[in-house]
Amino acid sequence: MVETIVWTDAGVVMIDQRRLPAEEVYVTCRDYKEVAEAIRSMVIRGAPAIGVAAAMGVALGVLRGNAPFDEICDTLAATRPTAVNLFWAIGRMKKLYASLAGEPAGEVRLRLVEEAQRIRREDIAINEAMGRHGAALVPDGKTVLTHCNAGALATAGYGTALGVIRAAVAAGKKIDVFADETRPFLQGARLTAWELLQDGIPTTVITDNMAGHFLKSGRIGCVIVGADRIAANGDVANKIGTYSVAVLAKENEVPFYVAAPVSTLDLSLASGGQIPIEQRPASEVTHVFGVPVAAAGARVENPAFDVTPNRYVTAIITERGVARAPYEESLRRIVLG
Repeated sequence: MVETIVWTDAGVVMIDQRRLPAEEVYVTCRDYKEVAEAIRSMVIRGAPAIGVAAAMGVALGVLRGNAPFDEICDTLAATRPTAVNLFWAIGRMKKLYASLAGEPAGEVRLRLVEEAQRIRREDIAINEAMGRHGAALVPDGKTVLTHCNAGALATAGYGTALGVIRAAVAAGKKIDVFADETRPFLQGARLTAWELLQDGIPTTVITDNMAGHFLKSGRIGCVIVGADRIAANGDVANKIGTYSVAVLAKENEVPFYVAAPVSTLDLSLASGGQIPIEQRPASEVTHVFGVPVAAAGARVENPAFDVTPNRYVTAIITERGVARAPYEESLRRIVLG
C-alpha cells in the first residue's frame, strides 16, 4: 500500500499525485508554506489526506518557528474550502496549542509534532475500521462502481471507499471495480486504477458518461464513493459528477454508499446547500496534460465538487458504524456516541 504522506526529519514527504501513474515522485515540504502550496496545487488531495497534511503543516510551521501560529493556521486553512477535514485537523492542532500555553517552546514543538503524527496513524486505523463495517454491504460476484479516488492516495493509507473494497476482497468476495475516469482531473483513471491494480484487484476504467449504461446493465452490484463534507441531513459533497452517478444508481435500483470518517461529518450545516463549493482553474478543463482540447475563447465553469441530496444515499459508512436514513438522527448518534 502506497504511503501518501509521512513525517521525516527533512520535512513532510508526500507522493506527487499529479505525476501518477506515469511517475512515482515524492515531494519534500520543508516549511508550512510549501505544505499549503502542495494542498492548493493538488500534489496531495482527498479530504482525509488534506487533513493530515494540514496538521503536519501546522507542526512544521511551529517547529521551524518562521511565522506566528495564527498565520500558519490561516495560510493552511485558505488552501481549499470544501473538504471539512482540513478545518477539523487545524482545529485539533489549535486546541492542543492553546492547552500548552505557558509551556517551554521545545515542549510545544514536540507535542504538536506528536499530535500530527498521531492524526496520521489514527486515519489509517479509522479507514481499516470503516472497511470492516462496509465490507458486508458489498455484493459477492458483482462489479463495484466508484467515482474519483477515495483510496490510500486520498488518505494516510488504506482508503475510505477503496478501503471498503479492499476489506471485501480480504473477506474473500469475488469482485471487480469500475473506475469512472473522473474528469477533469482524471483521479479515477490515473489514481484509483493505479492503486487497485497495485493490489491485484481487477479494475476497468470507464468514462464518466458510461456510468448510466453500466448501471442499467445489471452488472453493477453497488456504488461506493468517498466524501469531502457531509451535512447534518446526510447531503454529501464529493467530487464533481458524484450527483449524476447517484441519480443513475437510484433510477436503476443500485445501492449507493458513501464511505467517510466521522471527521467529514459537519453537523453545523443543516443541509448540503450550505457547503462551499471550490472553483478550480479553467485550464483543468481546457487542457489535458498541457494539451489544449477546447475551443480557444470558450467560457469555462469548473466546480470541483457537487452535492448529492440525501434521498439518493443508501447508507453512509463510518468507522463507528453504518448510518441510514433518517440521517439527522443516525449521523448525530454516530457523532455523539
